[in-house]
Amino acid sequence: MRRRALFLTTALATLGGAAGAQDLGFTLDAITLGTAFRDDRAVLDTPVAASVRGAEDLANRQAGDFEDLIGDIPGLTIDGGPRGISQEPNIRGFRDEQIVLRFDGGRLNFNQAHRGRFFVDPSLVQQVEVVRGGGSTLFGSGALGGVISVETVDAADLLQPGQTMGGRVTLGYSSNGAEPMGSSTVFADYGTVDLLFSLAARSVTADLESGDGTAIPFSQIDASNGLFKIGLEPNADSRFELSYSLYLDDTLVPAQSNANPGTGNPVVDREAEVQDLRLSWDFAPSDVDWIDASVLFYATRLDITESRIPPGAPRLDQTRYDTYGFEVVNRSTLDVGVPVDLVYGFEAFRDTQEGLRDGAPRLAFPDAEATTLGAFAEATIGLTEALDLIAGVRFDSYERDPNDGALADVSEQFVSPRIGFSYRPDENWQIFGNVARAYRAPTLSELYNSGLHFPGGFPINPPFDFTPAPNNFFVPNPNLRPEDSTQFEIGTRFDGVGVFGAGDRLSFSANAYYATVEDYIDQTVNIAAGTTTSANITSATLWGFEAELDYDAETWFAGGGLSIARGENDAGGWLGSIPQDRLTLEGGLRPIPDWELGARATFAADQTQVPADGTPGEGYRLLDLFATWAPETGPLAGGTVRFGVDNLFDEQYTIYPNGLPQTGRSFEISATFTF
Repeated sequence: MRRRALFLTTALATLGGAAGAQDLGFTLDAITLGTAFRDDRAVLDTPVAASVRGAEDLANRQAGDFEDLIGDIPGLTIDGGPRGISQEPNIRGFRDEQIVLRFDGGRLNFNQAHRGRFFVDPSLVQQVEVVRGGGSTLFGSGALGGVISVETVDAADLLQPGQTMGGRVTLGYSSNGAEPMGSSTVFADYGTVDLLFSLAARSVTADLESGDGTAIPFSQIDASNGLFKIGLEPNADSRFELSYSLYLDDTLVPAQSNANPGTGNPVVDREAEVQDLRLSWDFAPSDVDWIDASVLFYATRLDITESRIPPGAPRLDQTRYDTYGFEVVNRSTLDVGVPVDLVYGFEAFRDTQEGLRDGAPRLAFPDAEATTLGAFAEATIGLTEALDLIAGVRFDSYERDPNDGALADVSEQFVSPRIGFSYRPDENWQIFGNVARAYRAPTLSELYNSGLHFPGGFPINPPFDFTPAPNNFFVPNPNLRPEDSTQFEIGTRFDGVGVFGAGDRLSFSANAYYATVEDYIDQTVNIAAGTTTSANITSATLWGFEAELDYDAETWFAGGGLSIARGENDAGGWLGSIPQDRLTLEGGLRPIPDWELGARATFAADQTQVPADGTPGEGYRLLDLFATWAPETGPLAGGTVRFGVDNLFDEQYTIYPNGLPQTGRSFEISATFTF
């Protein structure tokens, strides 16, 4: 495939650049996130359910896709199966466009049925923040389930004290799929200007295998990702940054890549190209409390071509999806008799999509345009030293414009309020609660899909009724209303050092939630009538509990996560999107300064609470082993070598509600040098 040369180039550059590095080290940095309130805050000052996964934890996973990278965070599962290009997030049973994805601050709104939403190589990810629960007050349409913010690496993340320039190189290999990977990064900071250039590539050269040894067909892929960033700081108060990312993949895969090939799901030669551009300005005068502004322009262009391979008639599908966005956010600290932290701003973004089949319009992915304008404000009011009141509201106006005079335009408005509290009885504890309204506007495809969905000809009700099914066609529905959710949440968290011994750290959080959704949008396929249409068919209720624990005593560590989710529609039937109950446990030792040894176990329960026509999901038990060697002396001093065994006992398992089994046992090794 055409990316192999790029992979080899990366690998050679990696081998040529290896020298020196940094120690593994043990630090107890403050846990902060910037997504929940569009502001950098310590987790203990963040009154929402949130998880942060940092660079060291991400690197230790040696992940080849986002399921490996973040799929065990409490409340989060990654749907779509083992092929990375099929993977989509699921938070508490909210899926796909019901979750806002942000990459380096910009929204990624693309979603096409049976295909994935992650277009960045895991080795370039520096931090992932997951905020669970309704977030439309600050982030607008789609934040019913929450927000996932993916941040890529910066020069400041890699430079050591006193350095002005350096490099990082990584080589790795995973046995399941015979997957080599490599990445090379160079970076510099000259005071007023900083730079970073990174290139990553990986190639699954053999079909992945599930736990019973069965090959997952057409799971080979070549993928690469280039990233360039330049920052300019003319003074201490101001920073400009320009970044550009280019992601490419090339593979033979079923057209519906989350399923096996078969009738109605032909194999295609897919090539994807995703370009992301970011231009930002941060301005925070040190002597002005009411100005801490961030301005961001972002653009994403996604192009996917899928050429059907024999057997079957030739067919070429082309998909283009463009997103352009602009947002201004300011943070002010005021004193109006009580302290007030205020976050406010506005944003505008436009999505355009175009689908072609053999050069003609592809009505199943209709030409259309979506425009959204939003303004928001949220205040944290210090009622006492220990008690904060949080109140916010957002107003959105959105339009949907089809490139078809026979279909109606859509123009709607939505108001998303939130009120909550944060109580800090001491410096280590927090109790929080929220009531929020969130929404999701219908997508362009849900509103305007038309044309052939799939051919008929098969019997409708075998074995006794052999009436052939007619061809099935999409029916547009411009009258769709937005999904409207009201959500309640209460939780607590603890974060402290020196809890049981000098230098240790204990972090704990637990929360419960209850959400109602009105005008739930669902797609109905009527085989006998030959139609497929989206409609506001039901309301739904989702509720559950999540908990997370991390303890680190320098010489040993332990942790775990728990997710329990439930959901049913207004008729009392279970929702088909609710993930399995899941418990994860992790522990390990640092017997000597050079070594870290650990194990991670996952226990997922049977999912029997499924729709009447659904298929239950079987529980599973996984054990992963990992080790890190960061020698302080010798020829590899300063490097980091990581070892891992995923799915040690070769368990055959499927993550509900996926249709395909996950990968079986895999041995992994990687080496990283920073110089």
